[in-house]
Amino acid sequence: MPKTIIKNIQTLYTSTGSMLLKGTSMNQVLVLNDAYIVIQDGLIYALGTGSFEKYMEKDVIIHDAKNAIAVPGFIDSHTHLVHGGSRESEFAKKIEGIPYLDILKSGGGILSTVEMTRNATFDELYTKAYQSLEEMLLFGVTTIEAKSGYGLNLDNEIKQLKVAKRLHENHPIDIVSTYMGAHAIPKDFKDNREDYIESIIESLSVIAKLKLATQVDVFCETDVFSLEETKDILENALELGFKIRMHADEIHSIGGAGLAVELKAVSADHLMAMDEQDMDAMAVSNTIANLLPQTSFYLNKDYANARMMLSKGIAIAISSDYNPGSAPSENLQFAMQLAANKMKMNPFEILNAVTINPAVILNLNHEIGSLEVGKKADITLLKAPNLEYVLYHFGINHTQDVFKNGQLVVKDRTILERRKS
Repeated sequence: MPKTIIKNIQTLYTSTGSMLLKGTSMNQVLVLNDAYIVIQDGLIYALGTGSFEKYMEKDVIIHDAKNAIAVPGFIDSHTHLVHGGSRESEFAKKIEGIPYLDILKSGGGILSTVEMTRNATFDELYTKAYQSLEEMLLFGVTTIEAKSGYGLNLDNEIKQLKVAKRLHENHPIDIVSTYMGAHAIPKDFKDNREDYIESIIESLSVIAKLKLATQVDVFCETDVFSLEETKDILENALELGFKIRMHADEIHSIGGAGLAVELKAVSADHLMAMDEQDMDAMAVSNTIANLLPQTSFYLNKDYANARMMLSKGIAIAISSDYNPGSAPSENLQFAMQLAANKMKMNPFEILNAVTINPAVILNLNHEIGSLEVGKKADITLLKAPNLEYVLYHFGINHTQDVFKNGQLVVKDRTILERRKS
């Protein structure tokens, strides 16, 4: 295949290496002005500043970045991509101040999406999720994680995971799937939660055999899954070779983050109610704090204390938490802007939180997450004078062009490539 050269990059920003960045190391970003990137066979072949004449050859493809800035393709490492329906019918309750967990206990929330997901066909779920992937791609996202958790029985959980697998095969965005049967207790097990938890544990071997997920997640929260229940499920997942994750300390501080550290989870997610003792434990671990500021925004909750986490040496990722109930938005750029405005993270910290650190969560950090020779050419070009501007000017899409595996898939904010090569 001929080389592609991206020229006229005003500034290139990237981490270097494939290591997890923690605490003050999250300020480490390579900055190259007047840069170029050379792509060959889907990989980054070279990058640098100034003249690229030595890479010019017959049939080379030149892509003019038009003075955009270049960053690694964004990675959204916490989404609930595949689900049926929407929950605008509960929006008035939210505005009235009815708490999220109260809506769930009354049979709404997650449980209403479960009903819509169970009633949806494979094709209906696929079409809806495909459109969400298109939105994500337009926001510069090139890799995501997608959870199940709206089936809450084996057949429908498998249906969700099979939809995600088909999307991974057909859409430019790469998808890493997570099994989340432990998202809530379904209505049909309301008075028999022990049997439901046992059914989740039994289902793990089925999911592993079908190779539909590489990670397992549990919603560890008051009135959802207790610390003991979460530990039981995740220890069984570990025995089967799954990477494990947790929704932890989202609404109440119950020690979820501490359990995540104890079990060596790759991430503990949300953490708005995380206490300082668990922060200290996480600081000396490799468990990543995956923060989801769109959820705080939408639920009118406090934001996770990112500055204290960073001061203690914790690794942070930022994700959208795209879901129909508490973060109905595919816009990772808005999550980044909230991380700056509400969590006081600086631009370099935020860039690493949506590139190399989420790549570590998804076990893809040796392939993606930074712009380096030999890594996949997943590149987002942003129409902005500098990285700070992307966070300063909120509410718009700054994406200009996107390359996925070296292919131009978005040009001038228009999707070009609809299938993988």
